[in-house]
Amino acid sequence: MLGDNCSDSRTIDFCPTPPSNARWDSKGGLQFPHSSDRMFLWAGSKATDGRGERRSIYQKFREYDVLDKRKTVTALRAGEDRAILLGLSMVLLSVMMYFVLGITILRSYSDSVWTDEASCAIVNSTIVYDVNCSYSCGAECWKRSRFPCLQVFVSLNSSGKVLRLLHNEETQDSNPECFYIPTCRKNYAATHAMVHNISERLRSQHTVQCFVDPTDRVDSAILTQIYGRVAVFHSLFWPTCTLIGGTIIIAMVKLTQYLSIMCERLSRIKR
Repeated sequence: MLGDNCSDSRTIDFCPTPPSNARWDSKGGLQFPHSSDRMFLWAGSKATDGRGERRSIYQKFREYDVLDKRKTVTALRAGEDRAILLGLSMVLLSVMMYFVLGITILRSYSDSVWTDEASCAIVNSTIVYDVNCSYSCGAECWKRSRFPCLQVFVSLNSSGKVLRLLHNEETQDSNPECFYIPTCRKNYAATHAMVHNISERLRSQHTVQCFVDPTDRVDSAILTQIYGRVAVFHSLFWPTCTLIGGTIIIAMVKLTQYLSIMCERLSRIKR
């Protein structure tokens, strides 16, 4: 038995002291009740808890990584949507600018017959008569007045042809006999003084730059254009820049999305 072997042995052996709840069985063996099971269960639970803790930490990092990726993807999608919206707004704005400027500036410039610029010498600049007009004095109130009609004649330095000089294209439609159509006012003396100053200024210049009809269909010339070439250039340049900018923004966003999809497919293939 275990007790006899320990007492008779003269060598130093490890003889564990049986616990108080140990008992001898019928065959003479010493039994430890459930000791091995408890030890196994305790060790097994300890190892299981360690693996579970490591797994939970890994899952947390994995969840954080997935959340960060989702936040990044969401932010990128929101930025792409805003960029596309900006590009579409710029394209729509440019189309509206083309429409508005096309029916105002471009139409007025294309309908004008005075397209060639020439050098004109002042021949005569005099006030010939008064023109009746009316001005507003309130709601549904109109009073009559008058303004002096200034007639100006010029001679083309290139051909010597004498033409009547007008201020701009609108003067031809209002009163083709007068050089300038002032605003109708109550004070006739102030209007007369203003027109007289214009006449004296034209006489002092002797030569001015004017615009004539290259086809000679009209016998008049104009001093200034309402919408000249500079105005036409700006009316076409800025809407074109807006259209190109919006198109570039949309194209870059679409290209970025295409490249991201291709990179994702390549990464899946490598996995």
